[in-house]
Amino acid sequence: MIADLISGRRRFDVPCTVEIENTFESLGAHVRLDGDVKIAPGDEVIVHGKPIEVPYGEKVVLERRATVIQAGPIERLWTRMTGDLEFMELCEFSFSEETKL
Repeated sequence: MIADLISGRRRFDVPCTVEIENTFESLGAHVRLDGDVKIAPGDEVIVHGKPIEVPYGEKVVLERRATVIQAGPIERLWTRMTGDLEFMELCEFSFSEETKL
């Protein structure tokens, strides 16, 4: 808590809606925060509750509580500066066929 005060982080709870789909067409999970909550680079969202298991072929929509931890100015700047580099680590590009003669 003291570290949050020093770093400028702000923490608060908010209700949220969790949607999980496990079907042939789609496999995904989405969290929608209720209210007018803006999420920016460096922020964290922690959804509370028991782990959710969705059987194949089903979609589940649940109401939960989430804790939003907003980043301080230095953490937000660092995230903006390094975010593109971390994204590029996920990409692998190849422009050659690697054929052997």
